[in-house]
Amino acid sequence: MYQLEREILLERQKVGIAKAKRDGKFRGRVPTARNKSAEIVELTNQGMKPSEIAKKLGIGVASVYRHRSA
Repeated sequence: MYQLEREILLERQKVGIAKAKRDGKFRGRVPTARNKSAEIVELTNQGMKPSEIAKKLGIGVASVYRHRSA
């Protein structure tokens, strides 16, 4: 019973994704910190703290640590 419901759910999901791709609405998650990597390095070189950089750019502190040495 569970397997049948799961198969139906997956089939409807595939149909919905295919329709969204046709309509140009399926793009996935929009990258945030990757686009700001150069800016993170620049602000780090200026002496800003990671928490200040994160607040200024609207990203998480972990993202700053991940990209600041890139």
